Amino acid sequence: MSEDSQSPTAGKGFASPPCARHEVDPAYMGQADAPASGEQISEPAGIAPERNVRAKGQSSAAQMRGYQGPAILSYGFRPLFLLASLWAALAMGLWVCVLAGGLGLPTHFDPISWHVHEFLFGYLSAVIAGFLLTAVPNWTGRLPVTGGRLLVLVLAWLAGRLAVLTSLVIGASVAAVVDLAFLALFGFVVAREIVAGQNWRNLKVLILVGLFLTGNGLFHLEAMRGLPAFQGMGARLGIGVAVMLIMVIGGRIVPSFTRNWLARRPGSRMPAPFGRYDGMSLGASALALVLWCFFPGADAAGWLLILAGGLQLVRLARWAGDRTLAEPLVVILHLGYGFVPLGFFLLGLAMLAPQVLAPSAALHGWTSGAIGVMTLAVMTRASLGHVGRPLVATRGIQLIYLSIVLAALARIASGFAGAPGALLYLSAGLWVLAFTSFVVIYGPLLMRPRAA
Repeated sequence: MSEDSQSPTAGKGFASPPCARHEVDPAYMGQADAPASGEQISEPAGIAPERNVRAKGQSSAAQMRGYQGPAILSYGFRPLFLLASLWAALAMGLWVCVLAGGLGLPTHFDPISWHVHEFLFGYLSAVIAGFLLTAVPNWTGRLPVTGGRLLVLVLAWLAGRLAVLTSLVIGASVAAVVDLAFLALFGFVVAREIVAGQNWRNLKVLILVGLFLTGNGLFHLEAMRGLPAFQGMGARLGIGVAVMLIMVIGGRIVPSFTRNWLARRPGSRMPAPFGRYDGMSLGASALALVLWCFFPGADAAGWLLILAGGLQLVRLARWAGDRTLAEPLVVILHLGYGFVPLGFFLLGLAMLAPQVLAPSAALHGWTSGAIGVMTLAVMTRASLGHVGRPLVATRGIQLIYLSIVLAALARIASGFAGAPGALLYLSAGLWVLAFTSFVVIYGPLLMRPRAA
């Protein structure tokens, strides 16, 4: 078994061995650190056998082997990662055309609000859904959402993208309802699975999904009131939830994968396990985000953001990322997480000294950086493991990583006083290159059955 298919929590009531043998990556799916040994996953204590047994006495593994539908609908990550990446490239291309003045979009959002909404609540919502639809079966031991039920969710997401894009034609209220339907339906599915699986410890993830849905709703309301929604509470809430998700889930998977890789190599320094420092840094960072959401102009929020950035930087340094430079699949996770403290620093600076750095550019430390880099890091790695391919960063995958990191850095740099405007277009071009490369490289893998 690969390092990413080993059980990190045998006996803790998380993983189900049938699911784990079918494209489920326990460490990636937000559990505790995985051991580097080659031990097999055993049935965890505390999960009643009947929860892993379905109709006619078949195990979930047997039923997954009997799945006869399209491979693209066999797990949530397949269609949603692929469509999210396709939309990330296409929407950025449309945005560049709007910036250049050669295109007007039939949306009731102002151009900047549409740009922000479609990357935050469009692209990211699909990535979150693809992640959780693949993670929840591993948490609960229940079967994943597949086939027709998954197709309904995918179509709901696609309908939302079309509705927002054409909202000037169909009406802002109709577009809002159609767009919000995806996150509402997805939240219901996740809630049902967590409750049915009695996996109470992961209810916090459902709370964050609910807050993300609330942020999307506020974004629509602010736009319908004629406000610049990209500067409103809805956008701040959505970004804040995204950063919290990265800090919570990234705080598990980054040290976990790092430990797995380093365990086979000489040296004694390993990533620090999750402990009191992590909890304290997460609490302080959450407080900073809340203060920023409700009081975005307060100096106190700026200083607290900088403090949170320092705490998160120390947290990242505790994970021994400097020892992973030889493995792109691991080092990109550290780079992606590194944009979290950078985003805290930049936003704090922009609030305290806006004449130095534009607040919109500061936010791109989180949006282009933490969100863009970390989601691609997770999607590239997880997709390889789940479709049965070796965990090797080919040149094409390394191109994805280089492009998205440079895109984020160029976008951040473009916001400093005196920066050339060409940096904005350079960032957009690199972004499109990164996500187009993902579609080209991973599209065929995601649409084919898992390799034996």
